Amino acid sequence: MDRNESSRHTQAAEAAHCRQLIRQGKHTGPTAGLAPGCVQANLMILPQALASEFLLFCQRNPKPCPVLSVSAPGQFALPDMGLDIDIRSDVPRYRVWHHGKLVSEPQDLLDVWRDDLVTFAIGCSFSFEEALLADGLELRHISQGCNVPMYRTNIATAGTSQLQGPMVVSMRPFKAADAIRAIQITSRFPAVHGAPVHLGDPSLIGIQTIHQPDYGDPVTINDDEIPVFWACGVTPQAIINQVKPEFSITHAPGHMLITDISNSHLAVL
Repeated sequence: MDRNESSRHTQAAEAAHCRQLIRQGKHTGPTAGLAPGCVQANLMILPQALASEFLLFCQRNPKPCPVLSVSAPGQFALPDMGLDIDIRSDVPRYRVWHHGKLVSEPQDLLDVWRDDLVTFAIGCSFSFEEALLADGLELRHISQGCNVPMYRTNIATAGTSQLQGPMVVSMRPFKAADAIRAIQITSRFPAVHGAPVHLGDPSLIGIQTIHQPDYGDPVTINDDEIPVFWACGVTPQAIINQVKPEFSITHAPGHMLITDISNSHLAVL
């Protein structure tokens, strides 16, 4: 076994260990920083009747909704993401929605799982954050020990007949030179949101109060820094708020599915 293969096996073992801790209720918080090197995924779980429509929505909106995997109806395993994954229990906290209203945030889905549910694993910015950190860039939400701030914007997604709504973005502040470097680095990761969609004045994308995110936590933005905004996998939750499907499940923001896939496999260069 060569060094790269050994490293992949070690990463996959760490990912499986983290999923076991989550499955057993021993880790219930955000997943940032867990299983370094492994892809983490946002979740959207929908009845089969709406699944094809959502897949079309994702195809039209690859920046906020880059699809990594899709299950068969009722299937709670995602073998292409990890051999032992049980989507009903391997996320620290879920959100269950009825007609667009958040009704519960359980630690597992065993009581609400249905045989018609289709799971979508969607790329997460945690993957490109590893590359930013490796290049020596500070990520403020990590240094301050909180969740990344996320905002609804006035950027419209490309809708379908049933699904439409605003894009959600995540924000990281950088000095100008570091912002340019961050753009270069994240452009290599189109499967996990890719390059930013905006930088600078947040009001231009409909964000009026930068220190009051719609999801996640506020972070410090220093006087010599500019906010940089990436499309975010929480966008489907904003769509749920607007479209109000009969039943749906998502991850709670920041509480991701940890997979066995290596972040380096998602880089295009």
